Amino acid sequence: MAQPVIGDIAPDFNLPEDLNGTLTLSSLRGQKVVLFFYPKDDTSGCTKESIAFSALKAEFEKADTVIVGISPDTVAKHQKFRTKHNLTTLLVADEERTALEAYGVWVQKSMYGRKYMGVERTTFLIDREGKIAQIWNKVKVAGHAEAVLAEAQAL
Repeated sequence: MAQPVIGDIAPDFNLPEDLNGTLTLSSLRGQKVVLFFYPKDDTSGCTKESIAFSALKAEFEKADTVIVGISPDTVAKHQKFRTKHNLTTLLVADEERTALEAYGVWVQKSMYGRKYMGVERTTFLIDREGKIAQIWNKVKVAGHAEAVLAEAQAL
């Protein structure tokens, strides 16, 4: 599925999150939302990205912004990941890849000549009306959470 573009209404989803509930994106209307899609819990880049967003959670809250991490991992894996690294952001399990596909981040990847399907590290900033305000594709982790925070504060 093609990735939505800036100005589109963010695709809604209802997925299990690791704090024993479900998260429906549309329930967050009225607040800004950062959706950061990442490949896998407890890998180097994903851990650094999740820790960076967690470290800035208070600053995002001051900017009236909720942070949500989404990967195809299970709720149980998310819970272990949260505990191991003291993460404070919401982590959503998308085992069926419905949100990953709706946001166009479930893509063919290639490593060492081998092709496979996986998550392309991508972040979406959604405004209070539920529209996509900014997109970061093929995210490089260093400095990323800070760049997203600056955009959220300016929105």
